[in-house]
Amino acid sequence: MFEKTFKALSAPVRRDILNLLKKGRMSAGDIAAQFDMTQATVSYHLSILKSADLVREEKDKNYIYYEINATVFEEMLLYFKSFLGGNDDVEE
Repeated sequence: MFEKTFKALSAPVRRDILNLLKKGRMSAGDIAAQFDMTQATVSYHLSILKSADLVREEKDKNYIYYEINATVFEEMLLYFKSFLGGNDDVEE
């Protein structure tokens, strides 16, 4: 159910990117500027986050902007809450 999500969250750099995006949408270049790695490497991490639907991208002229997709986090919270009882509506 959340295989891609957990894989995406397993790398510290991807969690760092999500922490940056908590403040609001950012361009790919602005995100890359926060890390000591190539833009290609940051793009790779962004693509994994996007593949897991944890971030959304929006193209605006020559820039690509990323923002958090809170829906996936909400679904995960509901899933985890189901282990505490009281929520039988969550699919496995």
